Amino acid sequence: MTKEEMKQAVCDAIDASASEIERVALDIESEPELGFKETKTAGKIESFMKGLGLAPETGLAITGVKTRVKGASAGPTVAVLSELDAVGTPDSPKADPLTGAAHTCGHFLQMASMMAAAAGIEKSGVMKELSGDAVFFAVPAEEYVEIDYRKRLMNEGKIHFLSGKGELIYEGAFDDIDMAMMMHSQGCSPEKAIFIGQSSNGFVGKTIQYIGKTAHAANAPCDGINALNAACLGLMGINALRETFREQDIVRVHPIITKGGDLVNSVPADVRIETYVRAKTMEAIEKVQHRVDAALKAGGDAIGAKVVIETLPGQLPLHCCAEMNDLFVNNVKIEAPDTAVKDAGHFNASTDMGDVSHIMPAIHPFIGGVDGNLHTKEFSVVDFEAAAISPGKSFAMTIIDLLYDGAARANEIKAKNKPLMTKQEYIDKLDSYFAK
Repeated sequence: MTKEEMKQAVCDAIDASASEIERVALDIESEPELGFKETKTAGKIESFMKGLGLAPETGLAITGVKTRVKGASAGPTVAVLSELDAVGTPDSPKADPLTGAAHTCGHFLQMASMMAAAAGIEKSGVMKELSGDAVFFAVPAEEYVEIDYRKRLMNEGKIHFLSGKGELIYEGAFDDIDMAMMMHSQGCSPEKAIFIGQSSNGFVGKTIQYIGKTAHAANAPCDGINALNAACLGLMGINALRETFREQDIVRVHPIITKGGDLVNSVPADVRIETYVRAKTMEAIEKVQHRVDAALKAGGDAIGAKVVIETLPGQLPLHCCAEMNDLFVNNVKIEAPDTAVKDAGHFNASTDMGDVSHIMPAIHPFIGGVDGNLHTKEFSVVDFEAAAISPGKSFAMTIIDLLYDGAARANEIKAKNKPLMTKQEYIDKLDSYFAK
């Protein structure tokens, strides 16, 4: 087959599977699960892959599901990724009433795009004429939430890093992959559109505990040390720093109080906070985070409370491969020529796809067809075809571009785009952020 015939074959195969893909995706949306807990979701992906005749690996980084379609000859391996986890949105009408989890970040649409690409590649049989392999990989725990729960998993030896792709890199699950692609929904974009991103913020995570001394809040507050007052001063210190953050660094510090005390009639003696320190570069993060620590500690010093600050590796900034972006855009124009193509530039939030992009060429386009802001109850799908099926077709066609003609294009991109870090440099870097 010519390259064009292959692309038509994968699109036809995806169209034949589209209703089943949508059914599975909506079933996933109906049972949202938080990171490293996605057992039901992983089971649904596993069942879909087996239905294609594939033999997925399971239990990677606790819940990850990975399957491979081999080509006719040796060559690079191209992966299409998706994320299993939901995020906390308790006021969403589709939230789990027990956990507050909901798929308001659109990860069920990512999974649909990955399933579409897998169906197209496997059912069309095009890999019999390509050099290299295609991998389809549903990964856990992109949303960096429930930090205390993940710290318990670390202490139990079940994970080493707190983010799913970081843990998979650590475990070696990306050792046999050469380049990777994944999409993400673009909030408030009901139109048929793609947004080509270049970069994103990274971050480190922090947990903070203020330890004071309890006393009766009315009879003897002078005998206590108010940990909540100390925490409030620490947060005010961070706010006082904000005018000093350089605009080009795109710094974001957004703490929450996870425990404000125990009883209203007792002086709070145990107050806890979680925060990220985000920025466009790791250099900026490293500079700002120490100033944030100083502000937090100053709050404790002023009141006489002990302050325990634990810094944890978060996610690295995203660096997208321009050549792979171009291939993806070209295939979108082939599959859906009426799709608007927009420049997303820099993304102020974060994704652990940034970690993957440090060790191999990677892309992370944003996709329309949805309305409402991400992580809010208003998030909803307007056009499932545009939001999930169309990007799945474009991923499948991009695999063909990369692995056609002896994988000439993939090898060219690999040669031009050297990894920003080796796997060991990546692990050493993240390990360096563990501090207490």
